[in-house]
Amino acid sequence: MVTHSTTTGEDAHSPDPSFDEVFCGLLHRLYRRAAMLAGSRQSAEDAVHEVYLKLAARPEKFLAHPEPYAYAFSSLLSVIRDSWRKERRHVLVADVEFGEEGRAGGGGPGAPPGAQWDDGGLERRSSELETVRLLRQLTVRQAGVVVLVDLDGYTIDQAARILGLHRGTVALTRRRALDKLRGALRPRAGRAGGERHAC
Repeated sequence: MVTHSTTTGEDAHSPDPSFDEVFCGLLHRLYRRAAMLAGSRQSAEDAVHEVYLKLAARPEKFLAHPEPYAYAFSSLLSVIRDSWRKERRHVLVADVEFGEEGRAGGGGPGAPPGAQWDDGGLERRSSELETVRLLRQLTVRQAGVVVLVDLDGYTIDQAARILGLHRGTVALTRRRALDKLRGALRPRAGRAGGERHAC
């Protein structure tokens, strides 16, 4: 239980949620995005912790924002950008935690034949790790735009407001990011095809 909650009302009986309550409500979603952008569990934890400290320094701005997740994500992107600058040669570590969704029980190597729908979350985890690998090939701005528009479902206009950019800049950034991702996927598909023909 948090002992120093900050309320937005004038007295302790205010029905408004505290900073910690709102932030904790966003924590799982924010952490998943941090893991995708940061590339490792430790980096994601550090980034989210730093976001918490930054927002807690001025909780009234966070609480007054019409969309706290968007405000927190913008701050997260800033933190990730700083860490990417410090670690130009960052190596992806395959220990990204995506929460309980990726750890469902059942399935796996010892599963009976017919248990094809439950692989213990292996397919989901593999897809998410591939997403992390691809996002790490983009600039921080490109990755942020792709996460907001293509993963979180925001429109170009909404993403532009969240990131404080012009709509055209966001649209161009997204197009370049998707082109880069397609380019990164093409050689892999070509290699797989080449291997099949060689057999």
